[in-house]
Parts: sequence; C-alpha cells; structure tokens
Amino acid sequence: MKRACCSFLLLIFLLAACATDLKMQKRKAEDKRNIAGAYIGQKNYTEALRELLDAEKLYADDPFLQNDLGFVYMEKEKPDLAIQHFKKALALKSDYSPAKNNLGVAYIKNEQWDEAITCFKELSENLLYTTPQNPLVNMGLAYYHKKDFAQSEKYYRRALGLYDDGLNKDVAYINALHGLGLNCMATGRSREAVAMLEKAVQFAPRIAELFFDLGRAYTMAQEYPKAVKAYNKVVELIPDRFLAREAARAAEEIKRTHKPK
Repeated sequence: MKRACCSFLLLIFLLAACATDLKMQKRKAEDKRNIAGAYIGQKNYTEALRELLDAEKLYADDPFLQNDLGFVYMEKEKPDLAIQHFKKALALKSDYSPAKNNLGVAYIKNEQWDEAITCFKELSENLLYTTPQNPLVNMGLAYYHKKDFAQSEKYYRRALGLYDDGLNKDVAYINALHGLGLNCMATGRSREAVAMLEKAVQFAPRIAELFFDLGRAYTMAQEYPKAVKAYNKVVELIPDRFLAREAARAAEEIKRTHKPK
C-alpha cells in the first residue's frame, strides 16, 4: 500500500513538474514572439525570423506563432514556406480568419489561383469577418490572373459596393478601382479604364503603378498628352526604379509617333 501511495505521489509530482515546464516554455516562446513582432514593425524580417524559429523550438503549437512565421516567410519571398505555416496555424485554430486570409495571399504570390479563390470565398461567406472587402478584392485579383475577366470584375464591383454602403475607403478601395481599370483595359474598354484609374489616383496620388497604368489607359483611349503627363508622374515619384525607365520610354515613344500636326 505504501509503495502504491508513493508511486502515485511521484506520478503527481512528475505531472506537475511537466505542466510547470510547459508553462515556462510557452511563456519564453511568447516573449520571443513579442520581440519578433517589434522586428516585424521595423521591417527587419531576418531578425524576426530568428526569434520566431527560436520560439517554435520552445513551443510549436501556437497558431499565432505559426501565422507570424508564415507572414515573415511571405515578406522574404518564400511563399511555399509561408503556405506551410499558415496551414499549421489553421490546423491548430480552424476559425483563425487572419491566417486564412494570409494563406490566400500566399497562394496568390505562388500563382496558385484556384487555391487562393477557395480561401477567399470561405472568408467572404463568413458573416463575422470584419473586413469583407479584402477577400472580395483578392478574388478579383485571382480571377484577373486566370483571365476570367467577367468573374474578376464581379468581385471588384462587389467590393466597391461595400464602400457605396458607407464603408470607409482604404487600401482595398484603391485596389478595387485599380483592378477594375485593368479589367477594362483587358476587355478593350479604354474609356472606362481611364475613369476608374483617374478615380484611383485621386485617392492615392503617390502610387506610381497607378499612374503607369493610367498612362496605358490614356494611350489606349488616344489621349496622348494626358498619357505623357501620367508617365512623367511615374518618373517624378520613383525616378530610380525600373518602372520609371519604362514610363520614360513610353512617353518618348508617344512624343515620337504622335507629334502635333
């Protein structure tokens, strides 16, 4: 009886010790994840990754840690690794909507359009998801890359409809206008493309890519002086970038081939 009692007490002691040790590991892992968060805020993704990998060694079954790892790998242009960690986050917490959205974005970066659409459709049907405009815009982007312009336009317009209903305009609003402009160009509707992209640059006058595509739309619409002005704006905004050199060449080509008579 005494031996059985001692064995039972020893088992209780060992279980308590294991529980205490696990609690300490979780706390250390969380501290490292918080440090990584500070590095992420500074866009220092290498140091953030170092802290997160150390945290994973201490306690891997944290969905927030796995999501952070996926995010950092995505920022370091490693979408395959990002996908693995976002999937781990969702395996640990199936209703973790930010991880689902991030997984869809990683699929887009990896050009896995159908997988991305599946993620974003699930999010768009979640009535508790607080930013429904994001999956709609991302579905528009995925369908655009699939060259399914009708579906792409449908989701971009659904996103814009949310803003018509009073949603505060944000980055997704600009992306929806941009995406619609690209769809209109792809389907030969240059005037509609101009209207969408003109509206986009009003809300985001520092994004060079918008002006570049506006220059393309003006060229399609044969509004050549406006096209040159849009291309020159790209050069003004990002003078040392490849896109600026492309814009300068496009502007010179217009000047060469469409001189006023």
